[in-house]
Amino acid sequence: MGIEHEHSSIWNFKIINTAIYDALLKLSPTHQVRNPIMFTVYISSILTSALFIQAILAKGEAPAGFILAITIWLWFTLLFANFAEAMAEGRGKAQAQALKKTRREIIAKKLAKCPSKDFAKAKYDLVKSAELGVGDIVLVEAGDYIPSDGEVIQGIASVNESAVTGESAPVIRESGGDRSAVTGGTQVISDCLIIRITSNPGETFLDRMIALVEGAKRQKTPNELALTILLAALTIVFLLVCATLLPFSIYSASASKTGAVITITVLAALFVCLAPTTIGGLLSAIGIAGIDRMIQANVIALSGHAVEAAGDIDVLILDKTGTITLGNRQATEFIPAENVSIETLADAAQLASLADETPEGRSIVILAKEKYNLRGREIAELGASFIPFTAQTRMSGVKFADRQILKGAANAIEEYVTQLGGLIPDFIKKNVDGISRKGGTALVVTEGKTILGVIHLKDIVKGGIKERFAQLRLMGIKTIMVTGDNPLTAAAIAGEAGVDDFLANAKPEDKLNLIRDLQAEGHLVAMTGDGTNDAPALAQADVAVAMNSGTQAAKEAGNLVDLDSNPTKLIEVVKIGKQLLMTRGTLTTFSIANDVAKYFAILPAAFASTYPALNALNIMHLATPQSAVLSAVIFNALIIVLLIPLALRGVQYRPTTAANLLRKNVCIYGLGGLILPFIGIKLIDLILTGLHLAG
Repeated sequence: MGIEHEHSSIWNFKIINTAIYDALLKLSPTHQVRNPIMFTVYISSILTSALFIQAILAKGEAPAGFILAITIWLWFTLLFANFAEAMAEGRGKAQAQALKKTRREIIAKKLAKCPSKDFAKAKYDLVKSAELGVGDIVLVEAGDYIPSDGEVIQGIASVNESAVTGESAPVIRESGGDRSAVTGGTQVISDCLIIRITSNPGETFLDRMIALVEGAKRQKTPNELALTILLAALTIVFLLVCATLLPFSIYSASASKTGAVITITVLAALFVCLAPTTIGGLLSAIGIAGIDRMIQANVIALSGHAVEAAGDIDVLILDKTGTITLGNRQATEFIPAENVSIETLADAAQLASLADETPEGRSIVILAKEKYNLRGREIAELGASFIPFTAQTRMSGVKFADRQILKGAANAIEEYVTQLGGLIPDFIKKNVDGISRKGGTALVVTEGKTILGVIHLKDIVKGGIKERFAQLRLMGIKTIMVTGDNPLTAAAIAGEAGVDDFLANAKPEDKLNLIRDLQAEGHLVAMTGDGTNDAPALAQADVAVAMNSGTQAAKEAGNLVDLDSNPTKLIEVVKIGKQLLMTRGTLTTFSIANDVAKYFAILPAAFASTYPALNALNIMHLATPQSAVLSAVIFNALIIVLLIPLALRGVQYRPTTAANLLRKNVCIYGLGGLILPFIGIKLIDLILTGLHLAG
């Protein structure tokens, strides 16, 4: 979108300033109640605040300074959690502001009906874009901005979509194909288009993008909801435990007649430290940041569920053309017939292709020029006429006064030569079959009834795609290529590209049935598509990436839209999804693991006077009970701040097996979460005692 670079730094001062203000606003009860874990911290903060006021006005349960210190850090815990969420939202809001700048009030040329002839001269009424609705027909000429989302129903033109994609190179939009969808706010830079509006005011693709990146419509995903429920259950358990500790402490102190009763302030501190506040404070930020990373990859997630599901998929379905291969067959080899020199074949092939503007035709001319130094010539200079390709003849070529050269499919050329009384040599048939078995396409070249040889056209597999599929295999994802090619060609391309399986002779209903069969076996399936015929399969897939350049039907069926219209982006989507799940899992592991050290800090401080044996748990040798409790509370608040960059950037992901990932994360975040608090709490205790801030 051309806006991510400005705000890609996590510590952007403009975003930080806004996030600090928003963090204060989020202290309202209506916001806090949405997060059950942090809401309990909110109640605890209010409780200790009341106890501090009591300690000032009358005799408190603990020294007023100690209660104040605990209260301040409990409020900081809340503010830091709010700050993490506000930082994640702030990045989206910054992007939304940049998107809003691209919105403009456009004067549209509204037509009463679709013209049948020269639509550039059609009569129209000038109306504001906000007055257009679904079904209206507009004329957009060179230099005009497209007033709203729509579908091209007549014409072909170059369109500048940099306002949406950030790419300065214009794209072609035309009627009747898979590149007919246009986006409001983009500019036509050549020719004219007749567009049927497909969105009402306020419902355009740009409007939806702004709402999504602002987080206005973000809903918790199923996994996030499940984790929230689990964390809430753990919080309730700790709440009940802490609530029962007060009567237990009263009974123990009464029975021993030496110990002190635990204070409510210490119980509040114990509860906040033991509850999963770290992950509770970061959970929302992790989800928002996952969608933000999608936006930075120029992919709009129409739901948080789609991002999350991308991390769980185990089958990836990709089209061959344009995804695995470059999309256009290229001439790679000339194979002359017996008793024909390769130079003669190259010259004839180039002559037959001089006026052929297809990518295949141009590649034949280039191959002859580069490999055999044959300079390109003009048909007009040669006094020749071009024979165009038709679906009926399946041949094209060039005609001179005394000769005619044709190139085309082997069976079409064979039929043509047979009618002239000629034959296809066995040598040529053998090479045609060999090329087909390798996954290529054979074009036979003939002059009259004399076969000159074969041109080998090949689907060029994209560089590095085999390595990317190997990475997906490490991630436990099976790749399936779908193509309309015959099984021989499909098998050859699949082998060269390194995909795990393929579906040949595929029709739209075959894609849909393939996805349904895989889902019935328990797989989560992802696919890409851009055409109306892809819409049913996209709607069925668990993760469906629609191309922004594709039809409206495809974009509506998908749950992710790739603004760059790059089919291989699906691989990036999978990585981002897995990174989101990993980040959530690792920070949950860390949060639960770092509670252990707090037992060794707070429990001896709270009960050692009643049960001296508990002093054995003070393995950190914290200075005083008050210092121990305060150190644990401070660490509990600060760790949220320290983990904000990780929550926003995400845990670094490298393709590997699930077992390796689990082992690595348990070692780093499990053991790290266990050990780090011991070090952190001890350092804070040393600072507090050194500065005489805790008695």
